[in-house]
Amino acid sequence: MKFIKTILNNVLVLLFPFLLLNACKTDDGTVSCVPFTTVSRTINLNLPLYVNLNNPGGWAYIDGINSGSRGLIVVNTGIGFKAYDRNAPHICPTQNSTIYVKDDIKMVCDEDGSEWILTTGQPTKLANRAPRTYQAILNGNQLIITN
Repeated sequence: MKFIKTILNNVLVLLFPFLLLNACKTDDGTVSCVPFTTVSRTINLNLPLYVNLNNPGGWAYIDGINSGSRGLIVVNTGIGFKAYDRNAPHICPTQNSTIYVKDDIKMVCDEDGSEWILTTGQPTKLANRAPRTYQAILNGNQLIITN
């Protein structure tokens, strides 16, 4: 009996790291591997860097402190603004899991080829969820992005 207990303990000790390492590869839509970070940015839409955001469908990357885990994609949807975290929401972060805008109409992740509609965040290819979205409120010519 003691021998069996020792074997079971050894199996659990050996199996635990494997389970821990594989627990965050992909998920069923109930767990997110995107790190939680503080998002608190205000951008002036009159600045040349953000002039594209003054038009429906226009978008911009926002980087720096308090800009999500890998930066943000901010888009003018035509009826308001959306700010997406650039970490792919359905897989754990890797070197290739940063989302980027392609052809001004979709967001893409090179890690697995996932795609999302830029203005809505709706997944269209492979991903099972939209990117993490942050609150984006227009106040005059200032766009305030927070979580």
